[in-house]
Amino acid sequence: MKEKREVGISREVRGERISCQVCKHHCSLAEGQYGRCHGRMNRHGEIVCDNYGRLTAMMLDPIEKKPLRRFYPGSRILSVGSYGCNLSCPFCQNFEISMAGRQQVPYREVAPEELAEMAYRYREDRNIGVAFTYNEPLIGFEYLKDTAKLVHKLGMKNVVVTNGFAELWVLEEILPDVDAMNIDLKGFTDSYYRKMGGDLETVKRFIEKAAESCHVELTTLIVPGENDSEKEMVEEARWIASLDPGIPLHLTRFFPRYKMEGRAATEAETIYRLKGIAERELRSVYTGNL
Repeated sequence: MKEKREVGISREVRGERISCQVCKHHCSLAEGQYGRCHGRMNRHGEIVCDNYGRLTAMMLDPIEKKPLRRFYPGSRILSVGSYGCNLSCPFCQNFEISMAGRQQVPYREVAPEELAEMAYRYREDRNIGVAFTYNEPLIGFEYLKDTAKLVHKLGMKNVVVTNGFAELWVLEEILPDVDAMNIDLKGFTDSYYRKMGGDLETVKRFIEKAAESCHVELTTLIVPGENDSEKEMVEEARWIASLDPGIPLHLTRFFPRYKMEGRAATEAETIYRLKGIAERELRSVYTGNL
């Protein structure tokens, strides 16, 4: 399967290097060089989607596992992922694929037509469509876009689970064929996002735009000593409510993983306490990993 080239708006030439425009990193890439996401590269003077159709994970999951609680509850969805991510979260649960490139992880090449047909065959198992998840799907938005169009033609749904750290033009490219998103809101301070190589304002703009066009639910993983203060939760919940107090928020419990294996898991009491705070502003707050 050939790598997909970016649409013209995402290509910016700087001398002999090319700047990828998919996310705020704007990686300036020489010939043959990969971006920090491991999923995009400069090939023969074009930024290409190196992970196009290269799937590392596939599972028929309950929709609640995305997590989505207010979108076709009780259904299942064919969930797929590739490799690579444009953030570097030290607690990543899927670091084996999200922090890897093509050479570090096994994959299977699946064309958009094949994936859409596969999803359609699983209808008898309560499958409603395809979820793009596990790694960061927007670094390979071309595959997502191509597949989602075919899934919609078959009368099924498309779900995106994303960190929201992408330029708005990328979101606009996929929104016509996306029915629901779960977006990670890692925390609500600039300093916390900088630790992961991201930017809070970029994610906020992404959430605001997405919530105007499709069903959106948010997830915040609560990490002890990082984003678990009551003050931060008050600010986060108030901001979400300013968009729509009906947007569901999932507060999930951190467990030691990846570069934070030495840290203690989040206390269940902390999750419940922050849930109570968020519920002062929001109508639907859920707890996870308890």
